[in-house]
Amino acid sequence: MATLPFVDTHVHYWDLQDPALYYAWLQPEWIHPVLGDINGIKVQRYSAREFIGETRFQDVAKVVHVQAAIGIDDPVEETKWLQAQADETGFPHGIVGHVDLAQSTAEGVIARHLEYANFRGVRDFAAGELIGNPAWRRGYGLLARDNLVFCIDTTWEAADKVRGLADEHDSVILSIDHAGFPRARTDEYFENWTRGMKTLAAAPNVVMKISGLGMCDNRWTVASLRPWVLTCIEVFGIERSFFGSNWPVDSLYSSYGDVVDAYDAITADFTPDERTALFSATAERIFRV
Repeated sequence: MATLPFVDTHVHYWDLQDPALYYAWLQPEWIHPVLGDINGIKVQRYSAREFIGETRFQDVAKVVHVQAAIGIDDPVEETKWLQAQADETGFPHGIVGHVDLAQSTAEGVIARHLEYANFRGVRDFAAGELIGNPAWRRGYGLLARDNLVFCIDTTWEAADKVRGLADEHDSVILSIDHAGFPRARTDEYFENWTRGMKTLAAAPNVVMKISGLGMCDNRWTVASLRPWVLTCIEVFGIERSFFGSNWPVDSLYSSYGDVVDAYDAITADFTPDERTALFSATAERIFRV
């Protein structure tokens, strides 16, 4: 049971029946390259209303929606759809949408996203391949003007490249999604991952989103999550760390309450101010929600 308000910084909504939207990863034939079979969540619709119903006992104060419409012709259609839900239900409070930053049209797409009040950031999955591309980096630099957060799915192996990006564009807040998406749970992997996170944390504009840890620890326990969560907080500090659920993807591995309760248990010995920062205040500041 929730013991303090929670700002969830990583949720996904969709509607497979809306002709203006498209989700490549939710198509019947699609297999996730890391998670494998995710058919258990491929329902026709998971919107703000379903999310609110599922999480209503967890004191979810605010949420940040991160791009779910992958492969869509016009990514602004997703932001438009999400803003309509926000206007109706209050959720989501922040929207992170897709922009193809390598394209000459990137500035115009960002401007169109910004027509919607809750737009707060960008995710571009091409970052992994194009992070060294000059055109992509110029597009990335556009985010500073409007104080937009960039959410990146990366792993410890790419820490040096991501750190270079952060250093070059030190006015852009760079969020490391899913705690650097640790793929293994061995001692050697943990040491390498820790070293990579320290490399990233040395740039003051890089922040840590602790989320999605069930994806590669499908039968997780509080004990198995604890070292990853505490190391993130130790390395990045209270003022640059915050929690997310990766919902409903992580519903394949637990209930929503289990995730929030795990964060609660792991931080039980922190001060009230530290817990408030981790559960809500830092995320509110970073995403301006």
